[in-house]
Parts: sequence; C-alpha cells; structure tokens
Amino acid sequence: MYQVTFSDQAMRELNRIDKISQLSLVEPISNITPGDLSHPREPLGRFNREGRTFFRLRAGDYRFYFQAADATLHVDYILHKNSLEDFLLRNKLPVSEQQLVEQHSKFWKYLESLTK
Repeated sequence: MYQVTFSDQAMRELNRIDKISQLSLVEPISNITPGDLSHPREPLGRFNREGRTFFRLRAGDYRFYFQAADATLHVDYILHKNSLEDFLLRNKLPVSEQQLVEQHSKFWKYLESLTK
C-alpha cells in the first residue's frame, strides 16, 4: 500500500468536488499496488515527460497524473477528462504548470471574446 500525497493544484481540484464524490475518486489511487505500476493496464497508464515517469489513472470523470517514489504516490494534477489541460497533458503537447493551474472559465471567456 502506498502513501498518497497531493500537489496544491490537485488539492484545489479535489476540494471543488463534494465530499462523497471525493471518496469515490480517491479510492482507485489508494488501492494501487507495486504490481499495477510495473505492468499498468487500463484505467492506469504510464508515460515519460522530461526524463520523469508519470502515471495516469482514470477515475470517473477525472484523471490523476502522478509519480511514484519509494512508498509514496505524489499526485501532481487532477484534471477533468474533457478539459483542454487534460488533452494537452495526455497528448504530450508543450504545456506549462501555469497553464494547467488556470481556470477553465478564463479559457472559455477568452474564446467568446474572440467572436464578439
């Protein structure tokens, strides 16, 4: 069993969700075993970015992006499955941490302003 820690971004996203839903979201990552990480199968995936190994875990409408170190899983990002940020991260497109932290509403307001 791993200890699970969360980045500031992950905690902010988790805190936006009601408490009951939080429990069902956190359950899959709490049950990950070393065997799961060594041979990931859906809903768990693995990819490399900038020399680091990241894992992606699908849980409901969200994606957990995390790294494993010793007995700890550190969740770097929790992103909604239909968000631009999730698309960029999944497809390994260049994206900064600052872009991931920005709110979805700002992006959509920007797009709407272009049509006016």
